[in-house]
This record gives sequence, C-alpha cells and structure tokens, in this order.
Amino acid sequence: MARLYLIRHGKPSATWGGDDDDPGLDDAGRAQARAARDWLMALPEAERPTKVVSSPLRRCRETAEPTAAALGAVMEIDPRVGEIPTPAALSLAERGPWLREAFTGTWAEIQGDLDYDAWRREIAASLIGRGGTAVFSHYVATNAVVSELLGDPRVLAFRPDHASITVLESDGETLRLVAKGREATTGVL
Repeated sequence: MARLYLIRHGKPSATWGGDDDDPGLDDAGRAQARAARDWLMALPEAERPTKVVSSPLRRCRETAEPTAAALGAVMEIDPRVGEIPTPAALSLAERGPWLREAFTGTWAEIQGDLDYDAWRREIAASLIGRGGTAVFSHYVATNAVVSELLGDPRVLAFRPDHASITVLESDGETLRLVAKGREATTGVL
C-alpha cells in the first residue's frame, strides 16, 4: 500500500463565497503551506510523496508550491480535486448560505445541478492511483473523501483545519483512510 496525503489549502486572504472567487493565501496561509511542506519532507523517504497534485484554485496551488519546489516536482493541476461545484444560478454571495445548508445534511440531500453523492465517489476514485502523491484540495472535497471511505452519508464528516494533512493508502485498486488530519476549532465559513 502506497501512502498519499490529502492536504487542505492554507488560510486564504478571503472567505469562500465572498467577493473574490479565487483568493490566494494570506500571510498565515503561506506559513501553513511551508509547515505542510516541512511535515511532508520530514517523513521517512519510503513514505515521502514524490508527486504533487493541486486543485486549479489559487489557494491550493499556492499551498502546494513549497512542497513541489522542495521535491523538485512539477505540480499537476487536477480539477477533480477542486472545490464543490455550486449550482450555476447562485451568485458569489449566495454560495456561503447554500454550503452552510448543505453541511447540515447528507450528500444525497444537497440541492443543486448534479448528483453530489456521485461527486464525492468520483473524488475518492480519482485518488486510488495516486500513491506517493501530495494532493492539495479543499475542505468540502476532503470531507467528500473521508465520508466516502468511512461510509458516512453526512456532508460534514470532520472539520479539517487549514493545511491539515489527511493520510490515505492505496494499493492501486482500493483507497483506505489511515488518519484524519488536524481538525479546526472554528467553523469553515
């Protein structure tokens, strides 16, 4: 079984659903990105990732950059590990309330343009062949993977903190949760 690491992005300069739909990191987020890099680089060589994958969004790319540089790896951008797709009819201002409502229920109950239960299965399936990889993603996507692996239908399976590192293993055919990352003590939005 090869290890892979699912890392939530560092603290962004603006909240999700605010005026900026693709904020970068603030100073604390940049420090968190360096701390994630340091944690990954301190792993025994056999467990250390050799590849870096990121969501297309800036906060994830900026979190991934220090790790990619330390590993001498080219960052791969993969939209499958991106932010949860919101219904097309929602404005930026409506995204936060929509997501807060989604957090109160199950994946099958989310109202929107797609089957969100299938979306969470697709994210988890996209990680199966990614042993040896650091994957930089989002709060909701991390919840999608963890809830799928635990068989938990709830959207909010846990509260990954900024730059939290969830450890997974894959044999190329299955995916297994080894350890959830550090949890946040405050809400996401």
